[in-house]
Amino acid sequence: MSNISAYIILIIAVILGTASNGFAKGAQGFTLLIPSILTAVTIVGCMYTLSLVMKTIPVGITYASFAGLCIIATTIVGVYKFNQMPDFYTVIGLILIIAGVLIVNLLGKTN
Repeated sequence: MSNISAYIILIIAVILGTASNGFAKGAQGFTLLIPSILTAVTIVGCMYTLSLVMKTIPVGITYASFAGLCIIATTIVGVYKFNQMPDFYTVIGLILIIAGVLIVNLLGKTN
């Protein structure tokens, strides 16, 4: 698999991971059936896609990228779906996470 394909699949993993986080909040501690099932299905899909990405991109870079992007995407979902507005320090932290993901992917060495 090419690096481009791997990064496209990584974006799919981020989408699935973000969806699973949103469904998990709606599952209310896994007490509601449909959101609980959606959480389980999306997290399994997320882990599967991550395993595909790790065939091409080193595990550390894959997971750092996934975690950072998923944090940002989940924050955005929180703003739009749950009306959870981040404060100033949270925004600064999110900017630092974005910077970290960019540094790992653009400047980091794997060997």
